[in-house]
Amino acid sequence: MRTCTSRLLAAAVTAVLAATATAVAVGPAAAAGRSTASPAAASDPFYSYDGGTPLALLAPGTVLKTRTLPYHVLGLPTPVTAIQLLYRTTDVQGRPTANVTTVVRSLTGDGGRAVSYQSFYDSLDPADSPSRAVAGDLSLGGVIPNAEALFLVPLLTQGYSVVIPDTEGQNADFAAGPEYGTTTLDSIRAATASPATGLDSGTRFGLMGYSGGAVATAWAAALAPSYAPEVNARLVGYTEGGLLVDPAHNLRYVNGSLVWSGIIPTSLIGVSRSFGIDLMPYLNDYGRSVYQQLEHASMFEALGHYPGLTWQAMAKPQYADPDSVGDFVTAFNRNNLGSAPTPTVPGQLAQGGGGVLEGTFSNPAGIGTGDGIMVAGDVRALARQYCATGASPVAFQQYDALSHFGVPVVWAPQALAWLNDRFAGRPAPTDCGHIPTGNSLAPEQPTPAG
Repeated sequence: MRTCTSRLLAAAVTAVLAATATAVAVGPAAAAGRSTASPAAASDPFYSYDGGTPLALLAPGTVLKTRTLPYHVLGLPTPVTAIQLLYRTTDVQGRPTANVTTVVRSLTGDGGRAVSYQSFYDSLDPADSPSRAVAGDLSLGGVIPNAEALFLVPLLTQGYSVVIPDTEGQNADFAAGPEYGTTTLDSIRAATASPATGLDSGTRFGLMGYSGGAVATAWAAALAPSYAPEVNARLVGYTEGGLLVDPAHNLRYVNGSLVWSGIIPTSLIGVSRSFGIDLMPYLNDYGRSVYQQLEHASMFEALGHYPGLTWQAMAKPQYADPDSVGDFVTAFNRNNLGSAPTPTVPGQLAQGGGGVLEGTFSNPAGIGTGDGIMVAGDVRALARQYCATGASPVAFQQYDALSHFGVPVVWAPQALAWLNDRFAGRPAPTDCGHIPTGNSLAPEQPTPAG
């Protein structure tokens, strides 16, 4: 069974990457004509909280609405049933808000085991969220959650229920790590509180995610002991690959990249939106133009469409050093996993080092190289920090020959096997004591504007 499932998962990853590569190849002209939100998605009343009790008076994880519908892939219904929940959660500024999660019940009827799978949909458009794709809405950015439906097959065949939160919330707060964590944890709370899901307070959970999904997974694992201790008590572990640790380092690493430099403006837009920062005073005319092009974009409209783009090309001369923008230093430090608590459950981290394969050739002092977008030295440093400050095993693997798009093919089957072992109660492996030295994860210090 394990070999068959591993093959299914490898095939699923290949399909996801093929869909990603196809979408990335879409040129700017085609991307400009993308569908944002379909009329059904834009007007869907399910996403709006209309209850009489203010959200602030409801506990995080409270179920606000429930609906059942067929699981759609590329707009087509499948025989698989999905339960969607509107639930109360908390954004990165600590404000109560409503969000949506999707639950697919175990095919075996076993409500005792579930995996919270965090999507790497990475978009500035709420229409691209997993729940919209599941409901049948189509958008260019929705290619990712549509293709990621294939990840469900191996999980479901292993007997797990799967919970898929819209990690960015309803405002598409891209790159707001702590918010990804709270939406994930409150999604689990909601899923186990709803009688429609077959899950309950005794259900054990594993966390799984890659790239943007790894950000949500990592923050959920880090925040669970303080934000949702009752959820943390039922976590068997977390597995993640291609992880963003220190956003300030990533900004410097992808500066001028042939493919990934478009993430610079999308990340800045996402951070400014989620933290309430006005980006415009720091941008020159070109920077404002890029902002307007990408304000509601998916990553497909950014990747490869701005080759060689740098922060300096978008910023006014006096803000050529990103650390001279004080608001962003504060926000980036809030997003630094190196300053977050250490998870109390076992973890598995995987990271690539072949970023040159995706057009990222930089090797900044104190930062080094990575997989094209994520910094390998940061992930090593975080794993070592977890080893030094925690009591739970940490497994770590760096694939120097693989880039960001290549690592999931290896990581995903290993992640499923790792989760199977945690649910089975087998001792978690550890690489503590054997992880190479990484970067400093100390907070950025603001510098004077030039």
